[in-house]
Amino acid sequence: MGHLTARDAYKNLEDRINWFTQGAPATETWYKILQVLYTEKEAKLVAMLPVRPFTLKRAARIWNTTEAKAEKFLDHLCSKALLVDSSYNGERQFVMPPPMAGFIEFALMRTRGDIDQKYLSELYYQYMNVEEDFVKELFFATETRLGRVFVQEPVLTNDKTNHILDYERATHIIEDAKYIGVGTCYCRHRMYHAGHPCEINAPWDVCLTFDNVARSLAEHGDYARLIDKEEAMDVLERSYASNLVQIGENVRERPAFMCNCCGCCCEALQAARKFSPMQPVATTNYIPEVSLEKCVGCGKCSKVCPILAIAMEEAADRARKHPVIDKEICMGCGVCARNCPTKAISLERRPVQVITPVNSTHRFVVQAIEKGTLQNLIFDNQAFANHRAMAAVFGTILRLPSVQQAMASKQFKSVYLDKLLSSQKKKVD
Repeated sequence: MGHLTARDAYKNLEDRINWFTQGAPATETWYKILQVLYTEKEAKLVAMLPVRPFTLKRAARIWNTTEAKAEKFLDHLCSKALLVDSSYNGERQFVMPPPMAGFIEFALMRTRGDIDQKYLSELYYQYMNVEEDFVKELFFATETRLGRVFVQEPVLTNDKTNHILDYERATHIIEDAKYIGVGTCYCRHRMYHAGHPCEINAPWDVCLTFDNVARSLAEHGDYARLIDKEEAMDVLERSYASNLVQIGENVRERPAFMCNCCGCCCEALQAARKFSPMQPVATTNYIPEVSLEKCVGCGKCSKVCPILAIAMEEAADRARKHPVIDKEICMGCGVCARNCPTKAISLERRPVQVITPVNSTHRFVVQAIEKGTLQNLIFDNQAFANHRAMAAVFGTILRLPSVQQAMASKQFKSVYLDKLLSSQKKKVD
C-alpha cells in the first residue's frame, strides 16, 4: 500500500507539472528524477499548489494547515530550489518554477550533498539525450520559443550597433537588472557527471540569473551568488572568449536567465544539431555574410560554429576552400565573425525581423494558445483566481494578432472574452 501511495504522489506531481505550457513527458526515467528531487511528502504537497504565483495564505488554505507551518515548509522547498519567492506590494509570493529553465537546472547549479549528483546527471542524460521526448516537447511544441539567442555585440560595426535594440543586447539585460546571480552551468555539470565532459573545456561559473530568481536562489541555498554589474560583464567577456553562445529567456522585458552555452553540452544547441533545420530557440536579428575577397580559407569559422552551420567548400574559380553558411539553421550568434582573423565575416540585419514576446505573461499566453492549453493556464487551481492576474492574461490576449485571438477565444470558450475581442475590433475599425 505504501508503494502505491508513493506512486500516486509522484503521479499527481507529474500531472501538475504538465499544466505548464512546456510540460514533461511521463516516463520511468522522469519518475526516478522526481524521486531524487522530491521526497514523497514534498511531491504530495507541491502537486496541490498552483503553477502560477501564490501567497502564504493560499498555500496554508490549500494544505489545510496554519500559516506558520505552511511558511516553514515553503521555506524548505525554497531551500531545495523547488520553489522561488518574491515580494509583490509588500506581500511575499511563491511560484513553482517550470522544469526548464527551472528546477531541473537548479538542482545542479551548485555542488550538493543531499542528492547523488552523478546518479541524477545520468538520469538527466537518459531523459534528454537518449529518450529525447522531453527535448522535443520543450523546444518544438510551440512556434513561440522558450529561449532566444543574443548577438555577440563586440563583432557589430558602428552602423550595426546603432540599429540594435536594447532588448537584443546582453549588456542591456545586465545593466537593467536589479539583482544578478551567477551559478554553476547545469549543462556542463550534468555532462561531466554523465561521462561526457565539455569538449572545449568551457568555464562552469557563467550561468546568469536575474532579479527575483537570482535573489531567491542566492538567499535560499547558494544556488547562485549575487554579483554586481561589473562582475556580470566580466562573465560575459569570459564567455565570449570561450566562444559560448548567450541564450536567454525569450522576452523583451526582465528575462529571468541568460545561459552561456557550448555546442557539446547545451540541450538547445544539441537540439539544433540533431533536429536541423528546425530551430529550438529564437534566433537573433542578424545573419553572417562572407566576403570572399577577404577570406583566406582558414576554416576557423567552421570549427567554432556551435551548431555546425558552416561548411568549407571548394569552388572552381577559387584556389582554396571558402565557408558556406546554412542560413536556414544559423542562429546569428556572431561566434564565427568574432573568430575570423581577416574580418571576412560581418553580421547583417535579417530581412524579416524576429518577433520577441514582451514579457513572461505574454510568452506563457501565446505558448498556451499555440499548444491548445490556454484553459489550463486560466483555470489552474486558483492560480488566476484574482483580478490582477486575470487582467494580465486578458490584456495580453487583447494585444495579440487577430488569428491568435481567435484561437484563444475558441479554446477559452468565454462569452466575456468574445465581447472584449469584439469591442476591441470595433475600436480599431
